[in-house]
Amino acid sequence: MRVSEEQIQILSRLQQNSNLSKSDILLRGLEILGEYYSLGLDQPPLSLELRNLEAEAMHHAEALRQIRKKEEAIKQVIQELGSVDKAIDKYRGSKSALIQILLDIQAQNHWLSKPALMWVSERLGVPWSQIYYIATFYKAFSLTPRGRHIIQVCLGTACQVRGAPRLLDKVMHVLKIKPGETDQEQRFTLTTVNCLGCCALGPVVVVDGNYYSRPSLEEIKQIAASYE
Repeated sequence: MRVSEEQIQILSRLQQNSNLSKSDILLRGLEILGEYYSLGLDQPPLSLELRNLEAEAMHHAEALRQIRKKEEAIKQVIQELGSVDKAIDKYRGSKSALIQILLDIQAQNHWLSKPALMWVSERLGVPWSQIYYIATFYKAFSLTPRGRHIIQVCLGTACQVRGAPRLLDKVMHVLKIKPGETDQEQRFTLTTVNCLGCCALGPVVVVDGNYYSRPSLEEIKQIAASYE
């Protein structure tokens, strides 16, 4: 978390007076900031305005394409940071558990947002650059919002000759998104793969590990409706 020298001094005084950790103070400050905005006050008279987290909250909201008001954006980030805290506390704040902590956050939130990574860096005392490198190196992690359900359409050779492109068109028609995109409700993320290892079933659609062989348009609609 990048804060100014003045803010660091304020945090130090607050820590001495309250026996709270810096991350606890930042989270409390963020909650207060959200309350000011909910009251319609644009410039809250806070000694520590937490502008970095506020800015990331707004970027986060824009990425999700759902939340627009400042107070709602901040509440969303506070909720997310709470889940990050649980993941960190599960491993007792051990730096050696960094990858597992990120995996747990990914499983919970379906992606790794910048506020979440900033919070992990702050809590564990691990440089931001190191955490960012890990988050971008492993394919298991996503730095963009993903849906609660992942839909894969196989475009391997065997599926291609059996009508995979037409199947993909049907899936895009039902979901209203293209490969690599996530719907606005954060429900589905659509991807394509080169092979799923089940050529005899092709063309194939896979939803959260469940395989569907040669589904019709109506069946695709039913499949999509069956997932919350």
